[in-house]
Amino acid sequence: MEYQHTPVLLKEVLAVLQPQEGQRFIDATLGSGGYTLALAKAVGPTGLIVSFDLDPLAIQAVREKLSHENIQNVLLINDNFANLTEALKKQGLEGPFNGIVLDLGLSSAQLADANRGFSFEHDGPLDMAFGPGSPRSTSEIVNHWTESELRHIIRDYGEEPWAGPLARAIVRRRRYQPITRTKELVEIVEQVLPPSYIARSRHHPATKLFQALRIATNEELENLTSVLNQSLSLLCSHGRIVAITFHSLEDRIVKHFFLRESKDCLCPPEFPICQCGHHAQLKIIYRHPLRASEAEKAVNPRARSAKLRAASKLN
Repeated sequence: MEYQHTPVLLKEVLAVLQPQEGQRFIDATLGSGGYTLALAKAVGPTGLIVSFDLDPLAIQAVREKLSHENIQNVLLINDNFANLTEALKKQGLEGPFNGIVLDLGLSSAQLADANRGFSFEHDGPLDMAFGPGSPRSTSEIVNHWTESELRHIIRDYGEEPWAGPLARAIVRRRRYQPITRTKELVEIVEQVLPPSYIARSRHHPATKLFQALRIATNEELENLTSVLNQSLSLLCSHGRIVAITFHSLEDRIVKHFFLRESKDCLCPPEFPICQCGHHAQLKIIYRHPLRASEAEKAVNPRARSAKLRAASKLN
C-alpha cells in the first residue's frame, strides 16, 4: 500500500524547528514520511533523522521512498513512541536532539484500508490497532468490557453525549453474537442516535465512537503523556518540540504539559514559599496554537482540525 498524504502544516513545522546542516531530529510519528523527508533534506548527509512508527506498513512504505530518493541519513524504528528513550538506547543513540515533531493524526492510508478497521465509511474487521505492539484489541473492548467501562471511554475519549445509550446498545447486541465488523458498530450508532442529533452534527455520526475505541485500543493519551515527558531529557538547549493535534483531548494534554513545564513553581497559590522545587524547562513559542491556512485546508481536508503547539527547551 502506498502512503500518500501531504503533511499538515509542513511549512510551519519547518519554521519552528529551523533545521540546519548536521543537526539531529526525531520524527516520533512517521506516518507517510512527509516531515522526515523534509527534515532529512534540510540537515544533509551529516545530520540524522530518527523516525518512529508502530505501523510496519508505514515503515516499509517510507523505506522505499528513502531508497528511491537515495536519502541515507534516516533511521526508521518500528516501535511505539512511548518507548522513545529505550528504543534510542538500543540503537546506541542518546540525546541531545535539536528537535522533535509529533503529528498525532491518522494517516490517510490507515483510513482508506478497510482491513485496518479505522474507518466508519468502509466495512472491515473490528481492529483499530496501530500495529502488532498495541496493548489490546478493539474486539476485546467491544465484546468483553462492561457497560460501565464502555460508557466511560465513549464519554471521556469520544466526548459523546449519548455514551450511555450507545454502551447499552453494544452490550445488548453482543448478547446474541460477537460484534466483529465496523459496519455493525455504525448500525448501532444509526439506531441509537436521534435523527435530529445526527442532522446537526458536522461529522459522521460514528466519528466519536470510533475515536473513543481507537484511543482506548492504543492507549493514545497515556502514550502521549509519556513521550512528552521523555522529550525533556532528549532535547538540547534551545531544542524545540512541535506537536500537531486533531482533537481536544490531545490538544489539552499538550497545552497543559507546555504550561506546566514553562513555570518555575507548581505549588498552590496559598503556599507562601515554594515547596515543590520545580524549575521551568520550556518556553512556549506561540501563545495560541497555529491553524492551517484556508489555502491549505482547501487542498488538504485533514488540516481543518489541526492545531500546532510548540515549545523550546530552556537549558
